[in-house]
Amino acid sequence: MSTNPNDRSFTPREIVSELDKYIVGQNKAKRAVAIALRNRWRRKRVPEHLRDEIAPKNIILIGSTGVGKTEIARRLAKLSQAPFIKIEASKFTEVGYVGRDVDSMIRDLVESAVQLIREEEKERVMVQARAHAEDRVLDVLLPKPKYEQVGFSVNTTAPSAPADDSSRERLRAMLRAGELNDREVQIDAVEKTMPTMQVFSNTGLEEMGLNLQDMMGQLTGKGRTRKRRVKVPEAIEIFAGEEANKLIDQDTVIKESISRCENHGIVFLDEIDKIARREGGSSQGPDVSREGVQRDILPIVEGSAVTTKYGIVRTDHILFIAAGAFHVSKVSDLIPELQGRFPIRVELDSLGEPELLRILQEPKNALPVQYSALLATEGVTLKFTDDGLQELARIAAFVNGRAENIGARRLHTVFERLLEDISFGAPERNGSEVVVDKAFVQKQLSEFLTQEDLSRYIL
Repeated sequence: MSTNPNDRSFTPREIVSELDKYIVGQNKAKRAVAIALRNRWRRKRVPEHLRDEIAPKNIILIGSTGVGKTEIARRLAKLSQAPFIKIEASKFTEVGYVGRDVDSMIRDLVESAVQLIREEEKERVMVQARAHAEDRVLDVLLPKPKYEQVGFSVNTTAPSAPADDSSRERLRAMLRAGELNDREVQIDAVEKTMPTMQVFSNTGLEEMGLNLQDMMGQLTGKGRTRKRRVKVPEAIEIFAGEEANKLIDQDTVIKESISRCENHGIVFLDEIDKIARREGGSSQGPDVSREGVQRDILPIVEGSAVTTKYGIVRTDHILFIAAGAFHVSKVSDLIPELQGRFPIRVELDSLGEPELLRILQEPKNALPVQYSALLATEGVTLKFTDDGLQELARIAAFVNGRAENIGARRLHTVFERLLEDISFGAPERNGSEVVVDKAFVQKQLSEFLTQEDLSRYIL
């Protein structure tokens, strides 16, 4: 089995440094999640009799939309290569109502873990899988004699055997040199998808899903195949994927997935403020359902056993990161038992003009980098000047102040409006260069900023 990537020892300082590459500011939140991640590494190294006693310190991130709550959790999971899901608390309903039950978040997390481990295992066996795939392609290009295919022994001293081997090796050399890349072959490829029958009920069985593909695979030992005509490189890729699946021990994958899920899984529970009782709200109506959802979530966060199609998953050591704007309600409006399961609370800073400018300049995946790369595919060169970025940040902050404050997401809408004409006409502007400076930004956006109702033009 592949080495668990969570065995790598990222220090809290290194974790914050990695998060700094993609997220501007919010140092308190970064420090909190960095310590939570490091505590998992520490827990694995404490004496065994203490290990089960050390529970994760779940976190509530408090801040308005667009300040980086989701991005912090997503980047943390990617850094640790941990199973991760993001789910909105408002999707859940109390038991007895039609809708998603809270156990579904753990079933989704296990699916994420299985996919993660399968990809790791595929990468581990891919060299061997490609060698097998190469042999299968050669079998298509130069079929073996029928007496070999049905299992009869071959007299290797016969004159034809060396000739066949020599032809096969010459063909192999041509294949590896790329001389056969333009040749089409007909192959029998395993179909990737088959109909899935799902059982719907208000007890959550819809997540269990009776997968007909799995059932057929168990009964026949293989999936359905169909003939396809593809180029040789694509045939190798198809065969390599099939051979990798054969080389992977599925039972080991499931066992490792459950272990990774239980010990390293991260659940990002967004919009938790939507299930809090409104301040001064009555004990009737929607508030009753909200409190019911909280009480259903409580045992999952506390630690319980959830049945999935891969087996029982215990949630005692899964890290839960909740987030919400808490504009209408407060954290104290959650039921006390649930509050107690989120001992760490971090308030994220709102984003003003200086922070928006840093978001345009510092992250590796900053919007100017993304849009420059997109338009470069059409032969259009975008150059952003410092005063141009400063003006974009100023306008985004101004619109956030006049309309709904959506944080850094405002930059996306401003950029789309700024580059709309260039993006539309890019195919006809191959080889041109566009300098995005302060004058250009003001020319493109000034007419919209003078309108009284900004929401008509920018979200």
